[in-house]
Amino acid sequence: MKLTTRLLGGAAALALFTAASAAHAKDLKYAHFQAADMSSPKHAAALAFETCVEGKTSGSIDVQVFPASQLGDGNQIIEGLQLGTVQMGVVHDGPISAVYKPFAVFAMPYLFDDQAMAWSIVDSSFGDELFEDMRSQTGIRILGLADNGVRNFTNSKVPVAEPDDMKGLKMRVMTAPVWTKLVESLGASATPVPWPELPGALQQGVVDGQENGVTNIVNASLYQHQKYVSLDGHVFSWHAYMINDDFYNGLTEDEKLAVDQCVEISKVIHRGMTAAQDANAATILGEKGLEVVPVSPEQKAKFRDLAQPAVREYIVGEIGEDWPSKLDEAVAAYRSQ
Repeated sequence: MKLTTRLLGGAAALALFTAASAAHAKDLKYAHFQAADMSSPKHAAALAFETCVEGKTSGSIDVQVFPASQLGDGNQIIEGLQLGTVQMGVVHDGPISAVYKPFAVFAMPYLFDDQAMAWSIVDSSFGDELFEDMRSQTGIRILGLADNGVRNFTNSKVPVAEPDDMKGLKMRVMTAPVWTKLVESLGASATPVPWPELPGALQQGVVDGQENGVTNIVNASLYQHQKYVSLDGHVFSWHAYMINDDFYNGLTEDEKLAVDQCVEISKVIHRGMTAAQDANAATILGEKGLEVVPVSPEQKAKFRDLAQPAVREYIVGEIGEDWPSKLDEAVAAYRSQ
């Protein structure tokens, strides 16, 4: 190589060196489910990660982004992460808690007051401890969480302002039992439906409604098959930035640092875009033709009084008291600041 470099000259040598480096680059397949559109927070963050990592590592990591469930739904991406066929993925709460039950603690409804509180708690030692436990049990390392906004109920039948309005509705939920418990505690019936099948299920009337943040409602055009949205903000929709632990441990220290730093940048982009959409939810969803149903603090308290005890009891029955109590302590510590 040294002799060839001297003979070829600067430009040609650089091209040869770049080609040789690319041939030895570590492939990082990065999967997520949102559309390949810059208005999608997950995709905008993924492209930023790609540019950031490839730049910081001078191409020693080749990031390949696969949006729009190209590599499967959340359950399939997690399976790929465990097998190592997918190196990195951003997956939502339901599929994660199906393979690592303690993650369901984040499904505690009506828990966080706002984004600042939610982000502070998941970025604290509580989050670090939970993520390390998941890594040791599953072989998947969580590099960070971004929320996909607060989840709100939509449906095609009636305006829902109080729990009594939920009775008789067939609601789609994510494919983890904790979400079924949430909806059933409010008087509706719950039907688990994988994300890629949700628009069809709404269109065909398999379910009357669903619950998601503004981002997903707009991104997947769910508003086309719904009439009402109730801004109750029952749960933050967490999306975890996850990487196969063996792949991560196989990186050089500089490459690990680049991945860590670029995830932090991605989190800021992802969180910022969804927070802006949440703040303008009534306008955004109203312009899409949905009738926006405001939920007063008094009405929200009625939802909380029914849902929180029922869901907490279920979570404790599944994972024990340890993680729910630690989350309670983290919430109390935040409020005491």
